[in-house]
Amino acid sequence: MTRKIFIMAWLMFLAMALHAQNLARAKQILDKTSSIVGRRGGASANFSIQGGNYEPVSGTIAIKGRKFYAQTPKGATWFNGKTQWTYLSKSGEVNVSNPDQSTQARMNPYQFITLYKQGYALGVSESSDNYLVTMKATTTKSNIREIQVTIDKASYLPKQVKMLQKGKWTTIRISNFKAKNLSDRLFNFPAKDYPKAEIIDLR
Repeated sequence: MTRKIFIMAWLMFLAMALHAQNLARAKQILDKTSSIVGRRGGASANFSIQGGNYEPVSGTIAIKGRKFYAQTPKGATWFNGKTQWTYLSKSGEVNVSNPDQSTQARMNPYQFITLYKQGYALGVSESSDNYLVTMKATTTKSNIREIQVTIDKASYLPKQVKMLQKGKWTTIRISNFKAKNLSDRLFNFPAKDYPKAEIIDLR
């Protein structure tokens, strides 16, 4: 009986050690990806979104820390870290808001680089070419319950981000990542370029 208890205790210890090792490896991968994607000067990329409650859309995005500017055939979105402006080409309206994390994440596929540091349990698996890092919410306050990030092993750049929100998955594919130095002005709505736009303040 004592031998059986010892074996069970050893297996539990081994499982805990492997879990801790997996957690550390996942964090190490995300730390490296975050340092590349979240470079101080900024970066740009192409993206496409499908799933959830949204129509499929593709476009380009520029990022600098939490700031981003996304452009699609339907319009454009500017976010300066606090205020978001969304211009709708069809109606000529500009909606102004202070978005929460989940709203930001729907437009900014790189939002995970700040989310993973708190409120999520991490895990990682791998194939010959990619890492698949899983982030699962540890609190009921998180609107995004799970995030799965596919990261290229060679470059440590994210290729795909999947988010589970309100029981539905949204998939964001990312390509053509380019590091470049961007002005902070890019992330504020250029009102002079849209003199006829109707401003709707939703804050």
